[in-house]
Amino acid sequence: MILKKIIFILSIIISTSAFAQNVEFTKENFKDDKDGLKEAKKNLEKGDEFFAMATVFYKQALDPYYLAAQKFNPNNALLNYKIGKCYLYSNYKLKSIPFLEKAIQLNPSVDPQVHYLLGKAYHLNMEWDKAIKEFQTFQQTLKGEELALLMGDVNVHISQCLTGKEMVKNPIRVFIDNVGADVNSQFPDYGPVISADESVMLFTSRRTGSTGEKIDPEINEYYEDIYMSTRVNGKWTKAVNMGSPINTDNHDANSGLSADGQKFLIYIGNNNGDLYESELKGDKWSKPDHMNKNINTSYHESSACYTPDGKSVYFVTDKPDGGLGDRDIYISTKDEKGKWGKAVNLGPTINTQYGEEGVFLHPDGKTLYFSSQGHTSMGGYDIFKTVYNSETKTWSKPANLGYPVNTPDDDVFFVISASGKHGYYASFNANGYGEKDIYVITFLGLEKPMVMNNEDNLLASQAAPVKETVIAPVLAIKEAQLTILKGVITDELTKQPLEATIEIVDNLKNQVIASFTSNSATGKYLVSLPAGRNYGIAVKKDNYLFHSENFDIPNTAAYQEVVKDVALKNIAVGSKIILKNIFFDFDKATLRPESTNELERLTKLLNDVPTLKIEISGHTDSKGADEYNKTLSNNRAKAVLDYLVKAGISAGRLTSVGFGEEQPIATNDTDEGRQMNRRTEFKIISK
Repeated sequence: MILKKIIFILSIIISTSAFAQNVEFTKENFKDDKDGLKEAKKNLEKGDEFFAMATVFYKQALDPYYLAAQKFNPNNALLNYKIGKCYLYSNYKLKSIPFLEKAIQLNPSVDPQVHYLLGKAYHLNMEWDKAIKEFQTFQQTLKGEELALLMGDVNVHISQCLTGKEMVKNPIRVFIDNVGADVNSQFPDYGPVISADESVMLFTSRRTGSTGEKIDPEINEYYEDIYMSTRVNGKWTKAVNMGSPINTDNHDANSGLSADGQKFLIYIGNNNGDLYESELKGDKWSKPDHMNKNINTSYHESSACYTPDGKSVYFVTDKPDGGLGDRDIYISTKDEKGKWGKAVNLGPTINTQYGEEGVFLHPDGKTLYFSSQGHTSMGGYDIFKTVYNSETKTWSKPANLGYPVNTPDDDVFFVISASGKHGYYASFNANGYGEKDIYVITFLGLEKPMVMNNEDNLLASQAAPVKETVIAPVLAIKEAQLTILKGVITDELTKQPLEATIEIVDNLKNQVIASFTSNSATGKYLVSLPAGRNYGIAVKKDNYLFHSENFDIPNTAAYQEVVKDVALKNIAVGSKIILKNIFFDFDKATLRPESTNELERLTKLLNDVPTLKIEISGHTDSKGADEYNKTLSNNRAKAVLDYLVKAGISAGRLTSVGFGEEQPIATNDTDEGRQMNRRTEFKIISK
């Protein structure tokens, strides 16, 4: 009985040793299956051909060749190492762990890099301590030139593990949801960009049905094409291929979309492709126009975005001239002739010695999002945020968006809505629809803290009612300080959409800070107005009276969307408009400097139509004596007339009148109504 027990234990030891033993692909080890060995060695040779090439070919080495050979012989250390490495450079990175672990078990010295690769795999799986241990084991193997060359890189990985360990302890409050099968496919879908109001999404896909149906030989996937989806009632519609001229027989990838969705930056080409621009003319996109040499070089310009005013672009390039690291972010601004000017590196606050990628400027014009391998990354590319200070002309220290938005893997090409509530990016998830899917991140803000009564109150409540209830303070979700103004511009009589110019004026500086055009087919427009300014908005079109609006948005203003449809009036006798950007000193008829742009627009209209005669009228609210209000309104109308005469308009074409409180257009019972009643108008008398 004892002998049988000893034999049983020995058999377990022998079998365990056999399991942990490295098995080579030799005839001696597979005497009974020569044909299988021959086929396995053939698969090994074919797999090794791809393995010896760039990492993009690892996929071909892995499936079917290496996996077929591994099925025949699962206990070869070198093959397990190679399979682990192939998986580590695929979308299924975590599948590398058991193969690398087994490779070390079979032969601890299978390859000098095995502990480094297993450290990276553990890092990706957020097994921080195990990753650090593997990295440190790898460091001990380094000598001479390798020590000098790789020690810094390994230290970065260890530092990222320590950063990740802390970030996971304090996750930010978000929901991360797949945007659904109407957008995503079984193929790679990535690089989403959105309009400021989240009404339009453009993204890149390698799905079947691409233009030209070409296969990229390097990765055995379809060429990139650009797709579009629109958001209706909170749901993204079925994505459609944008077709010609946006998509070509080459690689076509979206890069940046203007806030109003009317201009589009596109990457066209292979590894060293270039950036192009397209514009929505009515319901048709223009043929992409090649951006000049100040942006495009012989190197790789990978991503770009517009500033809200459309006058500048931020872009990423790996050109060595002027760069601080692997890939850097630059800015280029249009000159007076509309040509893109010399690119300027954003400097060391943002750019590091490592790679930067996926640049996106929020519609507030000052908050920049980008991905970086440097700064305080928890691994690979992380998404960071920096804010520009217009007074000091400096960027703030980039802040990591945190976990789970950022992970130990690459997190790139992030965009965010104007409200700041929703972000979009692509990620791989085993439960997704395809190799990469597009996800929406809902930012929930700070958690409302639990506030408890003190011990005395708790004890007192057993005998008597608690006298005071302690309520947790309300913590609002931090939103962007921004107003989105959008609407439709039409002809007042025909109701048909119009292509009109929308000028944005900084009233305090009397400067036109941006100019946009409404869509000719739909009349739609959208402009973003960052908080902290008093804006004048002017809508202009030939043969129509201009329309003006005024928006005073203090620095404390929360995010809001304002829908303002504008019906432009033809230049016709009897047509009347309110001059909403005419301002007077309080209780006086003195024109304020902020009125200059509005007065210049009126002067231009009278010069453009030299036969036009107008009546300028002043109006007040009902506060104050009737006679006083009439006198004040008459003096204010006369001040506008005097300005026009001084600007060269014949006095014979102008009349002025003060109506006081006689012609209200709103109630005088509210502050808002009284403000509307205090106005300056002009009416066409003859033309």
